[in-house]
Amino acid sequence: MALEGADALTAIDAATGTVTTTLNGFSEPHNVQVAPDGKRVYAISGDAGTVAALDTATYELTASGPTGSAPAHVILTPDGTKTYVTNYGDGSVSVYRAGGLTPVKVIRTGGGPHGTRPTPDGRALVVANLKAEAVDTIDTRTDTRTVTIPVGGPPVQVAVSPDGRYAFASVSEPAAVVKIDLKTRKVTARTTVSAAPAQVYLTPDGRTLLSADQGSEDRPGTSVSLIDTATMTVTGRLTTGSGPHGLVVDPTGRRAWVTNVYDDTVSVLDLTARRTVATIKVGDEPNGISFTSRPPAAAPARLTMDLPSASAHPSDSGMPDDMPGM
Repeated sequence: MALEGADALTAIDAATGTVTTTLNGFSEPHNVQVAPDGKRVYAISGDAGTVAALDTATYELTASGPTGSAPAHVILTPDGTKTYVTNYGDGSVSVYRAGGLTPVKVIRTGGGPHGTRPTPDGRALVVANLKAEAVDTIDTRTDTRTVTIPVGGPPVQVAVSPDGRYAFASVSEPAAVVKIDLKTRKVTARTTVSAAPAQVYLTPDGRTLLSADQGSEDRPGTSVSLIDTATMTVTGRLTTGSGPHGLVVDPTGRRAWVTNVYDDTVSVLDLTARRTVATIKVGDEPNGISFTSRPPAAAPARLTMDLPSASAHPSDSGMPDDMPGM
């Protein structure tokens, strides 16, 4: 999990709900992603303009590479061969060979690309372009943008249905979640949620979409909306801490974890019983969160790493003032 305000990454034991290790020295981490094989975790540093890979067995840095301006999210293709980073500050997506994080291409999208996820077959990347108020799709075979779909507001993050037909995007203003038909390239439904949503995440069967309704620091949200993806209706809300932001659901679809940026906690949700079962105190401003079935590695409670700064964007790395904390 990324602790953006604490300049740290932290690991939580999902079985016990306890923080096991905190890795200090990773400046302004906004999002993290565990590799499909669970052997590495990838994170971006907004301050250093760097994407880094860590060994999940040792928490040691195994690779790093330069990003564009204000990197937001990092994601891997399902086969683990390529890594993508959205660069909110310069309207681009950086492409890397996953193992060594060797940069291979920069895709110019324009606007401010933020959240992103691949289709299950790995052939496309769906990108929430916050500044453009649209969702972009990228062909991962050619690494070119193929289509832009307006969504009627600034999208923060996306989720993709198991069959790859639909994408779902959280829209911060007006606060809503939209359903997008990727074949017809149109928004087919929209549902209002309780506060400006940050991340969204699907249960493995694709039937329920979770929306972290973050709100703002002045008017924070305190719940996750549960949305039926067939009817696009809210079927329930689960109570969280203040400002729910990051979301992940385990492979069984029974548990979810939500980061709460305004009270520095993580809420544990039982999706079968539809209730909040635990609250874990973490560190300052928890943002992105990812899940692996591997148990946490044995390590000291606190570690420190020396994250190298990238030199590709020395004058404009870091998060611009107009980038929302999403």
